[in-house]
Amino acid sequence: MEKIRVRFAPSPTGELHIGGARTALFNWLFARHNGGKMILRIDDTDRQRSSQEYLFSIIESMKWLGLNWDEGPEIGGDYGPYIQSEYLHKYKELAEQLVRDGKAYYCFCTAEQLTAEKERQRREGQPPRYSGCCRALSAEERERRKLNESYVIRFIAPREGETVVEDIIRGRVTFENKIFDDFIIIKSDGVPTYNFASVIDDHNMAITHVVRAEEHLSNTPRQIIIAYVLGYQVPLYAHVPMILAPDHSKLSKRHGATSVQEYRDMGILPEALVNYLALLGWSPGGDKEIMDINEIADLFSLERVSKNPAIYDLKKLIWLNGHYLRTLELNKIVERALPFMKRELNICAETGTEKYQEIEKIIGLVRDRVKTLKEIADASGYFFEDDFQYDEKGVKKHFRKEGVGKVLSEVSRALQKVEPFEAEKIRDELHDLGQKLDVSLSRINLPTRLALTGRTMGPELFDIISLLGKDRVINRLKKAKELFELN
Repeated sequence: MEKIRVRFAPSPTGELHIGGARTALFNWLFARHNGGKMILRIDDTDRQRSSQEYLFSIIESMKWLGLNWDEGPEIGGDYGPYIQSEYLHKYKELAEQLVRDGKAYYCFCTAEQLTAEKERQRREGQPPRYSGCCRALSAEERERRKLNESYVIRFIAPREGETVVEDIIRGRVTFENKIFDDFIIIKSDGVPTYNFASVIDDHNMAITHVVRAEEHLSNTPRQIIIAYVLGYQVPLYAHVPMILAPDHSKLSKRHGATSVQEYRDMGILPEALVNYLALLGWSPGGDKEIMDINEIADLFSLERVSKNPAIYDLKKLIWLNGHYLRTLELNKIVERALPFMKRELNICAETGTEKYQEIEKIIGLVRDRVKTLKEIADASGYFFEDDFQYDEKGVKKHFRKEGVGKVLSEVSRALQKVEPFEAEKIRDELHDLGQKLDVSLSRINLPTRLALTGRTMGPELFDIISLLGKDRVINRLKKAKELFELN
């Protein structure tokens, strides 16, 4: 059996979009499931919009997601180059050979001429397409005009018959050849078009399966036609469904983050994003939803990818992220949360230090109540900063009751004598205080929590008190009493 080889070929004209990330993931899963190879190829033929910055961002996003490649930039391979701009002369040579073989020709039509032609076709109720006027030029005239005029190279498309795409996901898709005009394969700047370069690269890299977005389905018959003329073996195709917004419109920034980098910045874990992306259009069967990347690879098949559009659901992603925050090893969560702690709270710590151990305890305390890494930083602020804001509704509800000041004073006195200052002993002491004052534990805990954190909700109060330490707790209780004039 031929060894499966797939490729992901992003253009470095922007950051890695969620749709591109899913395509990369499906290629990776398919390769790993079948013991094949994943190739990363960079389509940078759009010279004006391509940049090294975006190339670096795409590569970093792939690494962050855990989508390693077997051949491509940074690691090389036997089928390079893996960046299209390094192969421009070869595309041109092949196109020139097609011209000599009578399979392509030079076209000298200007943009103005093409626009006028399309406008005329529209007026006459004809589909706008290139008429093929330069196809009839003699070889002598073409060579003469090449000396002084700008030109492109057009592929001679068949006029009759049909081209069939046997798609693994969509089944048999038939295109009538009469819909194709003589399409451009080399632009006036000598750079190949997407369809031409992709066919050549897929052949040179021995690609067996092309797994890509549904939007490329219309390109596929042209690529098949080119492959036939060049004498190449046509790979198998699989076009994955679109990702739509919840209202079934085109996904855009207004529906939430759209690039991998944005998800990373908002505190989404790569494990959660991979899990979520896998479920966008693919189902493992049954009700199972929580899976790591290797488990997904074991179950993955293109036959279980849906033909129907996948619906983007940010709430589902955040729910998944919350699950991973609660279940992953604490040290992994701490490692990933630290950059957010630094950004949001200016808190830094080296592994193994006392500060690191403190942060680890705090994150262990709050992570069950948050859904993103950023929320971990937000939920931890009062542990590091004494000057915090008090919840306004909480102040009205808990600080305006008669006798609150006395309660806080009694809490302070009770905590003064707790040794060691541990959660269990603190719990017992405050429970006894409630009996002594003949009030419910909530009458003690609620204003105490507000005084110590500025918040009405959060982790177990006794754990908070223990982590803050006796001196800081006493000082905060005193500050709240004075600030709000509680008595």
